[in-house]
Amino acid sequence: MTTENTSSADREIIISRVLHAPRELVWQAWTDPKHVIHWWGPRGFTNTTKRHEFRVGGVWEHVMHGPDGANYPNKSTFKEIVPLERITFLHGGGREEGPGATFTATWTFETVEGGKTKLTGRMVFPTSEARDFVAREFGAIEGGKQTLERLGEYLPKMTAAAGEFVISRIFSAPRELVWQCWTDVKHMQWWGPKGVTISHAKIDFRPGGIFHYCMRTPDGQAMWGKWVIREIAAPQRLVFVNSFSDEAGGLTRHPGAADWPLEMLSTITFAEQGKQTLVTIRWQPINATAAEQKTFDEGHASMNQGWGGSLEQLASYLVTIQKNA
Repeated sequence: MTTENTSSADREIIISRVLHAPRELVWQAWTDPKHVIHWWGPRGFTNTTKRHEFRVGGVWEHVMHGPDGANYPNKSTFKEIVPLERITFLHGGGREEGPGATFTATWTFETVEGGKTKLTGRMVFPTSEARDFVAREFGAIEGGKQTLERLGEYLPKMTAAAGEFVISRIFSAPRELVWQCWTDVKHMQWWGPKGVTISHAKIDFRPGGIFHYCMRTPDGQAMWGKWVIREIAAPQRLVFVNSFSDEAGGLTRHPGAADWPLEMLSTITFAEQGKQTLVTIRWQPINATAAEQKTFDEGHASMNQGWGGSLEQLASYLVTIQKNA
């Protein structure tokens, strides 16, 4: 955790913390009001949300309740939202029937080494006197530190409750092209962890259809896998059950983890972001035993690395095919 209360204009308070969770999960915790109420504010504070419109121009209105019974009404208007990267809002609030403050806040979300997330909040006040007043009257620096500590403590509870793994990435390519790379067998040479190649791929692209493939590791080892397609909503959503397989298309165990779940429900969504595409992957076991669920829950770091490598391969492939188009 780092804190600063200086800037070139002496009008800022900056708080930052590295959180042991992927950026997608931190973003969800910050932007979904059902999660925000559990960690927002210094220790001892609770929250009542009146409205939460997470869009540019939308309003987040809530009341913070202090441990001494005092209420602190707050109202923020969102000015900029860059998914998974940045949120900016104009904020006004303070003690009920008491002093208040206004400032512009910008929160940034940065992936750092080990699949962690560096979350930074920068609050810019109209004057240095206004900044100093908030730091003195409301204990803003220590309060910000405690808020991010509470977020760090809450994130593992989110993971345990969800029972799923989530990862997202923005690609510099139109949605239709990204969709083709997930659904057209001629484009699926990128599929699999970083460094593997696809030596066999056959797809019957329809609900109930199967994508059967063979991945080759750099040392020549063959690993078979398959999808059983459940839902197709082109080009917004693709749902399938993913599993390890064999040459005949059977269902097999993970070659290196006996307690890995046999089948994984994979939900892929494709959202337009201007000329870019936000791909979000949600992954969770189906009919898992307690031991399999435990293995899955403890394996998020390796999943982040594996899926991250796959998405890197997709990003590189998209650059290549657009360059050669």
